Amino acid sequence: MSFFHAGPAPQGPGPRSGALRDGLTLAPGMAVGLFGGSFNPAHDGHTHVAETAMRRLGLDRVVWLVSPQNPLKGAHETAPLAERMASARAHAPGPSMIVSDFETRVGVSWTIDTLRAIVARHPGVNFVWLMGSDNLADFHRWRGWADIMRLMPVAVIARPGSMLDSRTAPAAARFAGFRIPAEKARLLPHLEAPAWTYLTAPLNHRSSTALRQERANRTGG
Repeated sequence: MSFFHAGPAPQGPGPRSGALRDGLTLAPGMAVGLFGGSFNPAHDGHTHVAETAMRRLGLDRVVWLVSPQNPLKGAHETAPLAERMASARAHAPGPSMIVSDFETRVGVSWTIDTLRAIVARHPGVNFVWLMGSDNLADFHRWRGWADIMRLMPVAVIARPGSMLDSRTAPAAARFAGFRIPAEKARLLPHLEAPAWTYLTAPLNHRSSTALRQERANRTGG
């Protein structure tokens, strides 16, 4: 997903037109979490976020949106898409977890454009944007972050090392009046945006950065 500077997200030309198959099988009325990232590589910390969201929000599906390339990193820092898709599939347990290359298929890169395209293609589905608390801390720097908050409900799942900063993050402060308590989280997919919640669960300390460093140490790179 693209994590550039804050600012309004203009209504661009949108995704490529045509009867493109986006690889998602979703039905109206479903509650679906959208979980984006590079997954470079995926790890059990990602599984923790997805499973916590599915359980606490009562989701029917969680879609792992594997981004084609993070523009803040060089291509040499990011494994090929096919490798990252395989990594995500290995950590997305069960048929309710869908690993998708939606952005590549549809031809979008900014998160806000991705979400607008999914909403347009799947009317009647109750979407929730999922992210770890480490992302909330910098969420106000994303392009169109406030538009994301107004487009669909958001669930933030606690991640190690970012719980305090993320709870006092600019995005959390700006939308403080729209936060719902965690004990009512199952209502979130059915609420009109803006609406968000913060979920805590036993923390998982794995990270993609640590895994890449471990791999580099093993190979001497």
